[in-house]
Amino acid sequence: MPIAEPQQLDRTFHALADGNRRAIVGRLTRGPASVSELAAPLNVSLPTVLQHLEVLERSGLMHSEKVGRVRTCRLDPGPVRERSEEHTSELQSHHD
Repeated sequence: MPIAEPQQLDRTFHALADGNRRAIVGRLTRGPASVSELAAPLNVSLPTVLQHLEVLERSGLMHSEKVGRVRTCRLDPGPVRERSEEHTSELQSHHD
């Protein structure tokens, strides 16, 4: 299995380093949500939430689509699973 590019791993870990972004990812594990739904429990402004969503999208952890006036976000667990497996495989090879 190929090892993920370091830049992609950096983007993933950077995205998950922030508590608000982890809260957003946690909420998205329960299913799709609108930006307003994601912003409601956070104690930050809507522009800040949008910046967090941009970081998560760039990392490949989630994607969003706009229909009319509503932007809906969805978790993309594939990249997380792949990176986790790659990282675990890499760590195991260093211990062998």
